[in-house]
Amino acid sequence: MSGLYAPGPKPISYNMKNTKRHLITAALPYANGPVHIGHLAGVYIPADIYSRYLRLKREDIIFICGSDEHGVPITIKARQEGVTPQQIVDHYHQMNKDSFERFGIAFDIYHRTSHPTHHQTASEFFRTLYDRGEFLEKETEQYFDEEAGQFLADRYITGTCPKCTHDQAYGDQCENCGSSLNATDLINPRSTISGSVPVRRKTIHWYLPLDKYEGFLKQWILEENKHWKPNVYGQCKSWLDGGLEARAVTRDLDWGIPVPIDGVKGKVLYVWFDAPIGYISATKDLTKNWADYWKQDDTRMIHFIGKDNIVFHCIIFPVMLKAEGSYVLPENVPANEFLNLENDKISTSRNWAVWLHEYLVEFEGKQDVLRYVLCANAPEAKDNDFTWKDFQARNNNELVAILGNFVHRALVLTHKYFNGRVPAPENPDQYDKEVLDSISSYRDKVEDNLDHFRFREALKEAMNLARLGNKYLADTEPWKHFKNDPGRVKNILYTALQITASVAAIIKPFLPFTAVKLEGFLNAGEIGWQDIGNTSLLPVGHEINQPELLFDKIEDVTIQVQLDKLASSKKLNEARESGLPDLKEEVSYEDFSRMDIRVARILAAEKVPKTDKLIKLDLDTGLDKRTVVSGIAEYFKPEEIIGKQVCILANLAPRKLRGIVSHGMVLLAEDANGRLVFVTPEEITGEGSVVL
Repeated sequence: MSGLYAPGPKPISYNMKNTKRHLITAALPYANGPVHIGHLAGVYIPADIYSRYLRLKREDIIFICGSDEHGVPITIKARQEGVTPQQIVDHYHQMNKDSFERFGIAFDIYHRTSHPTHHQTASEFFRTLYDRGEFLEKETEQYFDEEAGQFLADRYITGTCPKCTHDQAYGDQCENCGSSLNATDLINPRSTISGSVPVRRKTIHWYLPLDKYEGFLKQWILEENKHWKPNVYGQCKSWLDGGLEARAVTRDLDWGIPVPIDGVKGKVLYVWFDAPIGYISATKDLTKNWADYWKQDDTRMIHFIGKDNIVFHCIIFPVMLKAEGSYVLPENVPANEFLNLENDKISTSRNWAVWLHEYLVEFEGKQDVLRYVLCANAPEAKDNDFTWKDFQARNNNELVAILGNFVHRALVLTHKYFNGRVPAPENPDQYDKEVLDSISSYRDKVEDNLDHFRFREALKEAMNLARLGNKYLADTEPWKHFKNDPGRVKNILYTALQITASVAAIIKPFLPFTAVKLEGFLNAGEIGWQDIGNTSLLPVGHEINQPELLFDKIEDVTIQVQLDKLASSKKLNEARESGLPDLKEEVSYEDFSRMDIRVARILAAEKVPKTDKLIKLDLDTGLDKRTVVSGIAEYFKPEEIIGKQVCILANLAPRKLRGIVSHGMVLLAEDANGRLVFVTPEEITGEGSVVL
């Protein structure tokens, strides 16, 4: 199979030894923004580690993902940027696909739900259930924007939350108190499209009767899947204990997969109906044998998701699959909790995030550092916090000081004492034998943890093998014995090199770029998972290559740049909360240099008749006398500003306002409370002075 692999860390391709198939899926990210560290820690790193691990064990596995390109968030983003939804999804699909590839997330396919195969697959799936009478057809009242002429999806309605009185709650959720809402619950609802008050109109939709499948879900989840992670099992139990209701699978939108019923127009499949079908359509485009992975009982399907997707992957999608009848159900859904950033919730709207595409540029060649930190601090059982100081400390104190230090010392000493060739051991002592014999136990511990989706512990055990090597070299101190006992040094470095070879294999699922680099140092080719613990992986006389440092220390100045970026985001968010508008789009220096800003003096001022806001100003620019009309009458009295020096945009094209030719624009500053003040020179200066 061809995979979407980063250069270098491509998983080993084996002849599969096991007949059981593994279908691994990672949640489809919305194509309305870039991927951030919360996504990586919650879904994509654990999914990639697990997939690489299974491949290293010669299992039959495919790893599926792609862009979720339908739904209201896409249309909102398009409206905000003044482009089409297709332009939005095209841009972010490619950005995220490239970022995943460069980061070493080894998908077999990165698909997209706008693909024709997906439209066909999702439509056929819906039609199968529709023809069987699985859906309920209901007429309900939903909000309609009369000015925009369309029904409003939940996210196109804001209003006051009935539970906490927050005045910017959405039609599906209040982000202030976290409550789930219906749009009709909102107090004083308004359309985000036109700002008008929406009205209720009747509309028809189709619903999946989840309550019909409660018995199946209770047996399947609560009895048969007690081995699921407690956070997943607990959330499912809470939903089931509360009783399930029918859930709409269609929406009144013009972006998405049209409802495949004759005569139905202006309706699409609800994104949470069509998105998980994306796993199926992606598999179809990956392999002609797609049905083997979806419809054979010897398939293990594992969904990697974040906790906000638990209900969809553990209740709604399984009901869809059960209702269709020919598909396997997931064996496990190892969802993680959320990752915070510097003690604050990651937020795309507030730019409080570490974006993957930016990290790959700013920390070039350090993919494995971020993979390591996010795995070591993964939010497996509870929300965790990412800090840049911890990122720096884990790199410097663990990757550099433990893994990198051990490998570098072992290889450098081999070159120094034995010309880069593996020495022959001479009568190894008990300590040497115990160390060599213990290597395979680390693989066993890593396997046990990965088999139970404990990625933090698995990484810890993999690093413990490097710690063993570090301790072994520190205890034996070969640099002290070469002159007097070269035979002892042969034993030590032979042992250290065998540990190094096993380290190269045991870190592959976690640190694929580093593993490839280390195998290059060892000149040993690809070292397989089954080779871990082999005490003669590097035969006597084998020549190793000159090593380089596996990791570099990260200095304070590098971390400060990241902290400063976050501080800027925080300041901008505080400004927004105080009412200040966002910065406008960037302009080029050439555009800015065309603006001629000058100091002028107000010679006369009077209100423009029959207006409330306009004042006519006669100005001395030092170059000429001119008139400017400004909408400042609500803030200034004409008689109080005569004689004042102000700054004006002098080369603004003239235009008529209430019959008066206005030539230029007076510059003012507006604070968060709407108060206006003139932009003036700090000291009195000559009229016509240029503002640089």
